[in-house]
Amino acid sequence: MASKMKFSIRSAVLVIISFCLPLIAEQDKAMDPKSGEVHKEWKLAVQAWTFHNETFFEAVDNAKTLGLKYIEAYDNQPLSKEEPQVKTDYLMDAKTKEKIKAKLAQAGIKLINYGVVTPTENSEAEWRKLFDFAKDMGIETIVSEPPEEAFDMLDKLCQEYKINIAIHNHPKPSHYWNPDTVLKVCEGRSKYIGACADTGHWMRSGIKPFEAIKKLKGRIISFHMKDLNKFGDPNAHDVIWGTGVGDFKEILAELNRQNFKGIFSIEYEYNWGKNMPELAKCVENFNKVSVELSHAE
Repeated sequence: MASKMKFSIRSAVLVIISFCLPLIAEQDKAMDPKSGEVHKEWKLAVQAWTFHNETFFEAVDNAKTLGLKYIEAYDNQPLSKEEPQVKTDYLMDAKTKEKIKAKLAQAGIKLINYGVVTPTENSEAEWRKLFDFAKDMGIETIVSEPPEEAFDMLDKLCQEYKINIAIHNHPKPSHYWNPDTVLKVCEGRSKYIGACADTGHWMRSGIKPFEAIKKLKGRIISFHMKDLNKFGDPNAHDVIWGTGVGDFKEILAELNRQNFKGIFSIEYEYNWGKNMPELAKCVENFNKVSVELSHAE
């Protein structure tokens, strides 16, 4: 009788363990800050400018090493070590586009954003070349700093192509350094017109990113996310996310509260050529906070 009871208890324990292990494994995966995307509405990318002293193909390889699935390209980066004379120009030929598509597919990386790019000729014909390039490459958002008078035309193109224009803010005295200017341009426009919020440039311009994000609620499409070592200093440099003066956790918490859905591009403009350990830590910290926010919902 005792042996049968022991067997029954052991069987019950095994059933419970077999039921719980998959749940525990799934929870562990969700809590692992290196497990990939951890917030259902957020995507983490890297801006290829982070590797501007390398080629685009090397930037793609670096994104893969960091465990990322997305990259944001910029205009005029050398393509590869084999073809440094070929650039990531939106006017590139079909052969170059196919090489980029093949490289991205091999790495499992999506080219999701492109910029900061603004055609020198502010005409619909020239902008269409950029939109056609974006459509062909599967790009969702063009990051740009267009003249204000272009937005009637751009909004029409955005709706036609179903591609966003995200207005980037370089530091003062650039035209869009103040979020009030970005907000003014967005008013009355479609959902395809919004902000590419560069938190580091806001800090360099003396603007608190947390306050700017609250002001731009509902109009932020993507980020050039940064954390800096100083506030209000044009010469401040990037530091690992969450270790600087940028209120990193508070920003993510506010975006979670706003139900933000979009792209965070790591744009790390420091320790050029040897910043991979810092970038890896940025990824880890972002994912860790994302997990915490997801579990707090």
